[in-house]
Amino acid sequence: MTKKIQVLHITAHLGGGIGKALSGLTQNTPGISHSIACLERPEKFQFVNQIKQSGTEVILAPSQRQLRNLIGDADIVQVEWWGHPAIMAALCSTPPLPAMRLLLWCHVSGLHTPSIPAALIKIAHRCLFTSPCSLKTEEVQELSPEERKKLGVIHSAGGIDELPLPVRSVEEPLTAGYLGSLNFAKLHPDYVNFLASVTLPDFRVRMIGDETNRDILESQCRQAGCEGMLEFRGYCHDIVTELKNINVIPYILNPQHYGTTENALLEAMAMGVVPVVLNNPAEANLITNRKTGLIVNTPEEFGEAIRWLHENPSERLTLSEQATKEVKSRFSLDRLETGMKEQYQAIIQEEKILISFQEKLGTDPSQWFLMQQREPSLFSTPSNRSEIPPYSWHGLVEQKKGSVHHFCIYFNDNQQLRSWSQWLSTMK
Repeated sequence: MTKKIQVLHITAHLGGGIGKALSGLTQNTPGISHSIACLERPEKFQFVNQIKQSGTEVILAPSQRQLRNLIGDADIVQVEWWGHPAIMAALCSTPPLPAMRLLLWCHVSGLHTPSIPAALIKIAHRCLFTSPCSLKTEEVQELSPEERKKLGVIHSAGGIDELPLPVRSVEEPLTAGYLGSLNFAKLHPDYVNFLASVTLPDFRVRMIGDETNRDILESQCRQAGCEGMLEFRGYCHDIVTELKNINVIPYILNPQHYGTTENALLEAMAMGVVPVVLNNPAEANLITNRKTGLIVNTPEEFGEAIRWLHENPSERLTLSEQATKEVKSRFSLDRLETGMKEQYQAIIQEEKILISFQEKLGTDPSQWFLMQQREPSLFSTPSNRSEIPPYSWHGLVEQKKGSVHHFCIYFNDNQQLRSWSQWLSTMK
């Protein structure tokens, strides 16, 4: 009997998109045995429990010694990377980690902050992106032809195969809803302005997700003269019920957002919800304009798109059907499992190597933070708020997502990080 390939996933947590992706990937990959080292103790156990039910071992907050032993026993170490400080701390720990075959799976685009460090791409046996748009980053463009051979793209979609398809019809009135993060590092800071361009009477949008920035969004609605346009539903585990009750998703994101596969968007499309998106790189790789959704560039174009969907229900139904068919084929769990298995079978032919992460990435947390900044010069010379690009600002002042504040939580004795954090905190 052929021995199964032992794959150890190292992830900062198992929430959101990464939880969905790994819960799908670990369900059933013949010939592969997965285990997961989750560096943080989870806030929610939804995906931890799902993964454990599939028979996959999940080690929560392993000690440094435990992690070293797990790495030593694994055939392949798969690092789930999106700029989280816990990952950098684990990789650059002392003493150095055991020899490994390293697969880097990047869950951010790298086009904007957090960027994907070139040194990390180069030292991995394989580097996989979750969107083709990542192939256009500065770091990839500077790789040699030989180094580019170890790159690949595997979308991190998981769990959309079994989503039910509601009965849709031309008689349905247009009903809009948004599913996802309300943080302005992800959601477009001018989201309300896009919605306010819609001239349909009684146009409303259900906001499904945590209520971050609810006060700001409601204030913006009042200022735009469209109070009550947003209906906040709060965080919801039962997305199926919510998605059954909408047929259009205005998915307008910050042009410098970090996302790639956009599971919330794909889940909506799988259930026949027609997306209207901004012409950002990640979304443009997920949607074919006028076939599986509508792509717009301005608030005015958004307003026209919503009116067109309202006035042309048969065309809206066609988009709905085509979106469902495309998504369930292109982003199926089977495709994810097959693609990953091919990567594992290729990597296992190579030798484990000792990787000096400290030598390649540095020893100081402030170095790790800077190498993930698309605009590191902002931290080298004092800047005023007006000098910071407006779409960049929201990511800089995030409390998590690899921001300087997030790094300070992990390395609160680092004077440089504390100085940068305090500087940003004083800006208005």
